[in-house]
Order: sequence, then C-alpha cells, then structure tokens
Amino acid sequence: MQPPPDSKPGLERVLGPVTATAIVVGTVIGSGIFKKPAAVAADVPFFGVAISAWILMAGLVMCGGLALAEVTALFPRAGGNYVFLREGFGRAFGFMWGWIDFTVIRTASIAALAVIFAESLHDLVRQLRRSPDEVFSFWQVYGLALGTILLLGLVNVCGVKWGGGLQTLLTFIKLGGMLAIALLPFGIIRFVEGAPTPSTANYEPLWPTADQPFNIAKFGSILIAILWPYHGWQNLGPVAGEVKNPQRNLPLALLLGIAIVAVMYLSLNFAYASVIPAAEMAKLKGQSVAAVFCNKLLGPVGGALAAGVVMCSVFGSLNGNILVGPRQLFAMGEDGLAPKGLSAIHPTFRTPARAIMVYTVWSMILLFGGALAVYISRQQGKKIPDPFDLLTDFAMFGAVVFETLVVASIYVFRRKYPAAPRVYKCPGYPVVPAIFVLAFLGVLASYFVNEEKAIQATSGVAFTLAGAAVYYLFLRQPDNA
Repeated sequence: MQPPPDSKPGLERVLGPVTATAIVVGTVIGSGIFKKPAAVAADVPFFGVAISAWILMAGLVMCGGLALAEVTALFPRAGGNYVFLREGFGRAFGFMWGWIDFTVIRTASIAALAVIFAESLHDLVRQLRRSPDEVFSFWQVYGLALGTILLLGLVNVCGVKWGGGLQTLLTFIKLGGMLAIALLPFGIIRFVEGAPTPSTANYEPLWPTADQPFNIAKFGSILIAILWPYHGWQNLGPVAGEVKNPQRNLPLALLLGIAIVAVMYLSLNFAYASVIPAAEMAKLKGQSVAAVFCNKLLGPVGGALAAGVVMCSVFGSLNGNILVGPRQLFAMGEDGLAPKGLSAIHPTFRTPARAIMVYTVWSMILLFGGALAVYISRQQGKKIPDPFDLLTDFAMFGAVVFETLVVASIYVFRRKYPAAPRVYKCPGYPVVPAIFVLAFLGVLASYFVNEEKAIQATSGVAFTLAGAAVYYLFLRQPDNA
C-alpha cells in the first residue's frame, strides 16, 4: 500500500537544500537563546546541570528529527504536521492541530516576534545615538511591528523564491552575528579596557553538593524553559511540497538544521557563562543575556552588536513563520477543513496567496489587540503580563502534545505503508523515536508539578478541546472522505 498522492499539484518545487536548511535554522532561532539562559540560571544555579539540560534537549530534538525526516520524505507535500496527523490519526487530529496552530500558536508568535523586532530596532537606534531616552513612541513601535508583518506577508505572496531567498540571507547574517558573540571570550575580537576576563571559574558551582543540593523537580522546569528556544524544528514540513528532490533534501535539511541550532546554542551558553556567573545571570531574568554579555566585553559597541543580532535573528524567524505557516491553512482548505478559497494558488506567483494573507491579517489583528490592551493598562497605571507570551505559553502544552504525536506517527506509517519506497529510513528505529516520545511524555507530565505550568497545561487542553468541538459540530467527515 502506497501513501496517497498529492491532491492538488501546482506549487513549484524551487527550494534547494541550502534554503530548506535555512528555513529550519531561521524559524527555530528567534529570541529564546538570548533570554532563556537567565531563566534557566534562576531555576538551576549549577552550570553543569544547566548545560546538561541544553545538551539533553538537543539530543531529544535530534531523535525526533531522525524520525520526522522519514515521515516528511514519505509525505513531501504542503501541510506538514497537519498532513502527518491527518494521515496517521485521522482528520480530527489534523484539524485540531491546524486550529491551535492558526488561532494561537504561530500567529501569536508572529505578533510577538514582530514586537521584539521593532523593540530591538528601537534599542539599536538608541545605542547608536547613545541616548537614554525613548526614540520611538509606543504606537510608533507597534506601528513598525504591524508594518513588518504586512511587508513580509506581501514578500511571501510574491513567490516562494522571494521568501526563501530572504530566509537564506537572514539566516546567514544571523549565524554570523551569533558566531561573533560566541567567539568574544576567546579573544577573536579585542576587549575594551577594563572588560572582565572570561574564565572557566565562572562556571562554578558546576554540580550540586551535599551543602548545595538540587531539587530534581527543577530539571523538568528548565527543560520546559529550554523547549521554547528549540520550538519550530518541525517547520520544514509545511513547505515540503516546494522542496526539490524531497526524498533526499528534506531529511538532509532537517537534520543539518537541527545540528546547526544545537551547536550554536551550546556555544553561546558556554560563552555567556564564561563572563556572567550563574548567580548574576539569574538576576537577568527577562533581560537579554546577550546584551549584558556584549556590554561587559565591548561597552556601548557591544550593546549595539547584541541589539543588531537579536533584531536580525527575530526578523529571520518572523519571515520563516510567515513562509511556512500558511501552507498548513492551504492544505486544510484543500480538504474542506478551512474555507475552500484558501487552497487557491496565485496564477502568477504560484503561492497560496490567500492563505498567506489570512495568516498575515490574523497575526496583525492579534498584534493590534495586544497593543491596545498594553496601552490601556499603562494609561490606567496597571502593569499586565505580555499578552503574546501569555497566548503562546498557554497553548504550548497542546503544541507539544501534537508534535509528540507527529513523531509517533512513524510507527503508524511503518505499519500502514510497509512497501512504500523510503530513500531515507530512521536509524535506530524503533528505539530512537521511542526515546523522543517517552521523554516528551515526561516533559508533559512535569507541567503538572508546578502550579503555574499546570494552569497553562489546562488552558492548552481547553484550546484544543475548543477545536475538537468545532470539528465535530460543523466539519466532521469520514477519514476516507
């Protein structure tokens, strides 16, 4: 038995392995690696334990990637996780993922990334002017964020080559900036006078001792924190229908992309910790660790460098999400689980233009609503949590559930399509996918250890159940329909 063919050819296979790899790297690396090390240090003051968590998450994601590469090559079509879940577990699971991804996860992430980009640009201008005062007003910052989403939406409408080419350029710039930051402690760039000397002594305390014990429950908490910087490694699937020679290039790009991300994350963590001891880093929670790190070594020039790298990194992640996300909506439109018009392909640009613009507009609506909430609260003298962080935090539990199911779908497809040609097969099957699935079941369970995370998990389940209600009330069809 063979997997079903593409239901509607028309998208062009124009993305090569370099661009495909850039999509993986560019959509995963956003702002997380520049901030999350502080949150990890606040929970775990032992560098050995903290770096072990980063290494463990890299290994788990690679296990997932080894399995997902086979699944993606088996279904090289637009849609990604939506298609894998639909084919593996039925239309309801595909719809629930598409529902939560469109309504909250990706579109709220796009809104949040746009705001971080605008704020980073603002910070860069302030650093260059050496001005302590605000340069842009509140609404100028949010207006810039709205305009950035619209601009990137239009770029991606104009052709996957345009969106993919921009993604490749931004990813190379991003990696170059991150590499420069990672190499600072090793004397590749000269330090300013009076800058602290990087030292391995700053890695202390390395491990817990009898006098300084470690609560193992905290390890699950830091894994959840590290999950966000790695989130998005499955983003190549939605554009699989536009990748050349997919059976070869999809696994290559996915695995190479994950490896590049892991190396960069570990390099930056070692660099940060060589200059900023864990006790000091823990106090930076919510701040950019990269900015503090660069300021210590390079002074004001370092602050501008960090702001520029964060800005480019976030811009690349923003473009990548606008590039890949609408392909899932496009596939849902083909199946009748979203308005049929969303499956239309632009006759000139050969892109799912309507799906892209719907994603763009909904992201802008979420952004404007969040901005309005923040503005009104400030006018009333109240301080509220970032609305975009709240949305993505509360939906992350549901995202991890479905993404774990996507990796587990390899077992379904091995049984369902045993004779299907597989140029790439997951090494270490069935153990490798099982490591990922079991580990992430543990991560999901750890949500319920912490009261705040338990609330987020419950809310994520509620988002998902709302999608299930919509499906069963209005869209239910037989899985073979």
